[in-house]
Amino acid sequence: MDIAILGYGVVGKGVDTIISAQLDSCAVTRILELPDRLSDERMTASFDEIIDDPSIEAVVECMGGVEPAHSLIVRALSAGKHVITSNKAVVAAYFGEFVALADEHGVGFFIEASTGGGIPWIASIEKARRIDAISSFSGIMNGTSNFIIDAMLRDGSDFGEALSRAQELGYAERDPSADLDGIDVKNKTIISASVAFDAQCTHDLPVSGIRTITKADMEAFAAQGCAVKLLGRGVCRDGRYAASVEPVALPVDSLEAHVPANFNLITLVGETIGELKFYGQGAGMLPTGNAIVQDLLDCAAGIRPGYHFGAKLDYDPALLMGDYCFRSHVAPPDAEPSGDGRWLVRNVSAEAARAAFDRVLSEDPGAFMAALS
Repeated sequence: MDIAILGYGVVGKGVDTIISAQLDSCAVTRILELPDRLSDERMTASFDEIIDDPSIEAVVECMGGVEPAHSLIVRALSAGKHVITSNKAVVAAYFGEFVALADEHGVGFFIEASTGGGIPWIASIEKARRIDAISSFSGIMNGTSNFIIDAMLRDGSDFGEALSRAQELGYAERDPSADLDGIDVKNKTIISASVAFDAQCTHDLPVSGIRTITKADMEAFAAQGCAVKLLGRGVCRDGRYAASVEPVALPVDSLEAHVPANFNLITLVGETIGELKFYGQGAGMLPTGNAIVQDLLDCAAGIRPGYHFGAKLDYDPALLMGDYCFRSHVAPPDAEPSGDGRWLVRNVSAEAARAAFDRVLSEDPGAFMAALS
C-alpha cells in the first residue's frame, strides 16, 4: 500500500523509519513538506499532487494543530483515501465530522496514535467495548507534565528547573502551555470519552493544570501520604456521563503515584473485565510512529474502526464528585481551613471546583488546586 505522510517532524520521521526498516507491505511514496524543506525526492509542497495520485491509498497526518490539518484531512477523506492521524487537537475538535466523512466515502479514519503514544489505548477500549460497557477511565496522559512532577518529587527540583530540563530533553515545547494547562490532556480525554462511551464528548469539561504547583505543595501532599498527578477522567452511568482534567492527590502506594518521567498510565473499568491498566511511552518518535504503523497494518488488512457515537447520553457534572484541596491566601467559597494557607472544599463536582478555583485565581494567580482521591 502506497501512503503519503503530511508533515515530516518527529512523528512523521518515526513512521517513515519504521516502514522503511520493517515493512514490505507499505511504502512512503510522498511526503508533504514546506517549500523550503524539500530535501527528499518524495517530498512535495503541493497537497494536490497527493490527492490526485490514485496510487496513494492512505494519508498519514502528523502535522499537529487544527489548521491546515482539518482541511487536509477533509480533502483526503472526501477523495476516498484512508486517513491515519496522531493529531489529538484536530481529532478532539472534529471527531464526528471525520467519522461521518469516512463512512460516506467508504474509507477508514484511524486515531490510535492520538492518545497514549505507543500504548494501544484506543484499540483496547474498542476491544473491551465488544463485551462490556465502559463505566469509567482515568489516567496520566501527558508525559511532559508527568516528567515535571516526577522531577520535583524525586530530585527536589523546583518547577522552573524541571520545566527547563523537560525542554532540553525535547519533552516540552518552547511554549509548553498545552501541557502545563491541561489542554493536551483535555483533547485526549475528549477522544477517550467519545470512544469509551460511544458519544461525542462535550468540549466544555472542567480543565485545570499544573502551572502553579510548587515543591511546598508536593511536600504537603507527601506528608499526607499522597502524590499529585495530572489526570484525565471520565465516568458513564445510567445514560449520563462526565469528564474532567485536573491534578489529583493519589495514595503513594497507587501505581499512578509511581509512574516515572514521561511515561503514561491509563485505566479503564468494564463490567466483566474489571479494571485494566495500560502503561508505556506516551510520546516520542518511535512509540507514536509504532501506533501509526499499527493502524496502517489494520487499514491494509481491511479492518476499520467502529466509531459511530450512537449512545444518547446527557452530560452530568454530578457524576464526578469529590473533595478538593486549595492552596491560596484567598478562601474558596464554602471552604474549611486546613492550615498553612490551605483549604478544603468537600463533596463538590469537578465543574464546581473549577468555578471556585477561577474565583480564587482572580485574586491569587499563584494558587493551586488538586482533587483528593
